[in-house]
Amino acid sequence: MRKVLFILAELDDADLQWLSDAGSVRVVPDGEVLIPEGQPNHSVYIVLDGELGVLGPGGGAEINRMGQGELVGEISLLDSRPPAVTVTAAGDAKVFTITHDVLRTKMQRDPSFAAHLYRAISIFLANRLNRAQLTTSTGVEPKLAPDVRDSDELSPELMDNLSLAGQRFLTFLDKLQRRES
Repeated sequence: MRKVLFILAELDDADLQWLSDAGSVRVVPDGEVLIPEGQPNHSVYIVLDGELGVLGPGGGAEINRMGQGELVGEISLLDSRPPAVTVTAAGDAKVFTITHDVLRTKMQRDPSFAAHLYRAISIFLANRLNRAQLTTSTGVEPKLAPDVRDSDELSPELMDNLSLAGQRFLTFLDKLQRRES
């Protein structure tokens, strides 16, 4: 499941407008390190095009691949410890980027935005934790419905707003594309 849908399902239209205005679009060339293991990360990224690879600790094997709509760097927004993995461009990629400082300033000034963002990240992390616990306890990755893109199964909270979140993502992409033109 695209992580950004968890976020956009909780943000309102004004939040989305602010987000698109406050961040920037960046092209990340193939192989460039976006988030280095063991070094502080200062931004949140949304993959707009292409893919990012997540390398295991010590520059190990690729443990995950993230495509359009995936969110990266959200954990560092909550936890100041350096990341335990490296994130690189797997081919040329385009990402939306917004710094943690900009997000934190907005959250301090706009409690409603902060509540929306924290709730969205909480729902996503709870979903990830539940899946990990199920996999650990059974030793089997839970089966997914055929139309679910990857291992982040839909939470009931997201189901209520999925259509709206998908439309917001398309609107977000359109705003960024018009801004680049």
